[in-house]
Amino acid sequence: MMLSPTYFRRYDETDDGDFYQSPRLVVHIDEPAIAATTALFREKLPQNGAILDLMSSWRSHLPKGGTATDVMYSRVAGLGMNEVELQQNPQLTDYVVQNLNQNPTLPYADAEFDGCIITVSVQYLTNPVVVFREVARVLKPGAPFITVFSNRMFPTKAVAVWQSLDDAGHAKLVETYYRETGLFTDIHTEDRSPNPRWSDPLFATIGTRNGTLA
Repeated sequence: MMLSPTYFRRYDETDDGDFYQSPRLVVHIDEPAIAATTALFREKLPQNGAILDLMSSWRSHLPKGGTATDVMYSRVAGLGMNEVELQQNPQLTDYVVQNLNQNPTLPYADAEFDGCIITVSVQYLTNPVVVFREVARVLKPGAPFITVFSNRMFPTKAVAVWQSLDDAGHAKLVETYYRETGLFTDIHTEDRSPNPRWSDPLFATIGTRNGTLA
């Protein structure tokens, strides 16, 4: 899939900071989809790892460590658009307020994290390959990068190409973001929808940071 700049136009091209100025302390997928997201993270993210929650909000949907089978993390760093939302997130150990569409450079060191997640937000990135390349830079070789998406969105802020595609198209698009960096292997998409008839659909594109320096 060729990525044209026109794909990343939006209905609302005003400053994203204005749109996200007011906190939205709501979840954007239903409870079964949230549970499926947590199960995915429990399965794929490394125990005691340092995790980057990119495009974070007031909930990360990570395992909470409340059961014997849950994993724990040494760090969960959040980067998002609204400080109130980030302050309300009980799983974050630290956070940064940053608009990736204005500044895609992540404020972290090379190979700082053991895993990265983007949860139901990838549709808002206007420079996704640049951001994904930055994710690769801050991940250790072998670390997983998980992009979770559904069919929910703010239509005025979602990029045009996302709105023109179905679920299968979304998967191909996100996989293209990974491949265009040249820095991930084992790129694939998993259907984690808990019940296609009664709950929100849920998909996860996953890539593993390769051993090549950015």
